[in-house]
Amino acid sequence: MHTIYKKFYRNCYFKTNGFIPSSPLNKTLFLGDFFHIVNGEMIVLGNIFSGNIVDSKNVTFDHNIPLNPEAWKFHEGVSKPYAGRGTGQSIDGDFEFSKQIIAFETSGSFLFHANHPEAVKIKNWTDIQNELIIKLTQTYYSFRKLYVITETASASDWTLAIAGAKNGELEIAMETENFGLVDLFGHHNSKTIQSKDIDYYNRQKERKPSFFKAKKLIEQDEKLPVFINELIYQRSLIKQWGNTFYTYDLDSNHDHDVALLNNAQISILDLLPGNQLNPNTALQYFKWTDTSLDDVALFF
Repeated sequence: MHTIYKKFYRNCYFKTNGFIPSSPLNKTLFLGDFFHIVNGEMIVLGNIFSGNIVDSKNVTFDHNIPLNPEAWKFHEGVSKPYAGRGTGQSIDGDFEFSKQIIAFETSGSFLFHANHPEAVKIKNWTDIQNELIIKLTQTYYSFRKLYVITETASASDWTLAIAGAKNGELEIAMETENFGLVDLFGHHNSKTIQSKDIDYYNRQKERKPSFFKAKKLIEQDEKLPVFINELIYQRSLIKQWGNTFYTYDLDSNHDHDVALLNNAQISILDLLPGNQLNPNTALQYFKWTDTSLDDVALFF
């Protein structure tokens, strides 16, 4: 995904208490979808419920959870240098309208406005998490990393504008019968008259789950120090073997090897003997964690 979307994704995560927009934007998501992030996009591989990996009868769902509406209206690098009223003419006579100009300071500056946000979530995740580890890593699939959507959010409608360059601009107008100025951005009766350097503009008029929270399947790392110590010991034995195998003296920097092993990003699964990872031991080597800002960064 292009970096101009990065400010919106980061702000969405912070402002909405951890909800992440789909990638690409406005993608329909369902509870139980499992996916990878590849080249900045979500690649949905299946669903734990529709695929009968987990019996939905054993799962408790919480529907129509109201979310803080003010948390779903946010922006960065945006100002409104003009808001006013005017009069126009049509075949039906004179009419009054409100007009606003919205200015975007830099590339990636954005304005987001959502109405009536609600969430749906898996309420008893702890009851199924171990079953899922075994089935997703051993029984049904052999995943080593994976995301499973546990909560989705939607709004009755939402509008998002993102600038593609500095000094972007939107001009919005709405015919109105009242004499007060209203916020036109995101209003269902407003219309965009003109725009400049706006890379993304979307008005979603129907409720659609396109924001999510997920659990991430990762490796347990508690046993990793034990494996590294064993590697260090084996390396010392190799040095002794090398001195007997070759007919000349070897100069080996053992301390340097130890430091490299201690600092290396080693996968414990790569160190397991054959057949040690199986349905009976899977829970010792995998666990679930919440999505975080590090996962948002993978979209860019």
